[in-house]
Amino acid sequence: MEGQYPPFQLNKPRFDQTSFNGRLRHFLDVIDPRTLLTTSKQLEDAISLLDKYKHGNAPANTTYKQLWEAQKIKQAIIHPDTGEKIIMPFRMSGFVPFGSFIVVGMLLPNSSMRQVIFWQWLNQSHNACVNFSNRNASKPAPFKRFILGYVGAVTTAVSIAVGLNILIKRANSFSLTTKLLIQRLVPFPATATASTCNVLLMRNNELSEGIEVLDKQGNVVGTSQVAAKKALKETAVTRMFLPAPILLVPPMVMSFLEKRRFLIRNPRLHLPINSVVCTLAFGLALPVAIALFPQISEVKREHLEPDLQLATRDPVLYYNKGL
Repeated sequence: MEGQYPPFQLNKPRFDQTSFNGRLRHFLDVIDPRTLLTTSKQLEDAISLLDKYKHGNAPANTTYKQLWEAQKIKQAIIHPDTGEKIIMPFRMSGFVPFGSFIVVGMLLPNSSMRQVIFWQWLNQSHNACVNFSNRNASKPAPFKRFILGYVGAVTTAVSIAVGLNILIKRANSFSLTTKLLIQRLVPFPATATASTCNVLLMRNNELSEGIEVLDKQGNVVGTSQVAAKKALKETAVTRMFLPAPILLVPPMVMSFLEKRRFLIRNPRLHLPINSVVCTLAFGLALPVAIALFPQISEVKREHLEPDLQLATRDPVLYYNKGL
């Protein structure tokens, strides 16, 4: 069959997950915005084909390409733990298309305090919904955890952003140009800190309840708090890294263009160029950030709780880290 498509493996990534390059290629598939255009009929056909393959009833002329594409569609839309559809704006494939305009808003120059608060609130609202929709859901969590994470993230983001803006405006040792550049960089520490708090607060129940760990056949061995701690640490690192290119590169590019007086001569191009730069930075940063760790992560049996070590002989167990 097709050379570029390896033999199909159900519920396994198409690319090698032990290397960063393999994970990057995998997550470029996961965040592919074209999957947002998938119709209900196409989703049903994809799930049906995979189900037939699972039971050995796939049509004889089925290709590896068709199977991998079907799995890509299903994984982009259906939550691996709940089996339910993820709402379009909160899918990883919708993160860039639906989040780019928020990034542009946070980086608008000369924003008033109301605008700073509004864009930070909107950003953390979107982040909270994405975190909740792509969490490890092997164990049920009370909705109040989501509310706690949401309130904590919004409060953190707004407090840091407002506090830094006030400090910058009161500082007299900086020139107007320097103040403007620093002000544009304020969203990064605010967003990075708030996004990390968002994950830790909203998924805190995983630390107390644990998450399911599976053997290499996909059978549930038990529930582990050790795996949950590892999953949250990996996700928090991802969330801290993600805003860096998105919120640091565009301000530097825009400041460079302003110094060259290009935007001063063409003020109407400021918003379109800013939007394009933000979207490109977002689109490149997202797959790199989530590729830092595999979604289906490994944990050595010897590092798990004693009861889980006794429950299996497999040297390595697996868990869904969430995204």
